[in-house]
Amino acid sequence: MTIDMEQYQLCKQRYFEDFEIGELFPIPSRTMTDAMFAAFQLASGDNHPIHYDVEFCRKLGMPHMLAHGYQIVIQTAAGAGLFPHMVEESLKAFIEQDSRFLNPVFVGDTLYSMLKVAELVPGRTTGVLVMETTVKNQKGELVLEGRQKYLLKKRNPS
Repeated sequence: MTIDMEQYQLCKQRYFEDFEIGELFPIPSRTMTDAMFAAFQLASGDNHPIHYDVEFCRKLGMPHMLAHGYQIVIQTAAGAGLFPHMVEESLKAFIEQDSRFLNPVFVGDTLYSMLKVAELVPGRTTGVLVMETTVKNQKGELVLEGRQKYLLKKRNPS
């Protein structure tokens, strides 16, 4: 018996030409917990007390531990949403990422991340899809903005 893998795809497959500027790709919200901070500290090896010592942070006037910048960047990982499922057949590479950190994030904050198609740069057989990335906290404050670039195959190369 052969399994029809198309039955198991979460989304219809899309290629470079199928995207439009302004399309939104939300990522499910996440509340930053003590456990997430501990896991990130373990994975990153960052041992500065501002990221893992509550009392150190309170002495500095912060309400709780401060998230590492990269801990916020990973909240824009496209893999947490539907986008990568849409491009399983056309994705060639994740080629670039940049971010600006605009406001602090602490344990207990809930983050809302969004990817938005900002630019489409066609090539002969592929194209670069540029996404604007934003992360807001539960107060609606922008805590991160940036860009990501993906190299996608064209459905009908010219």
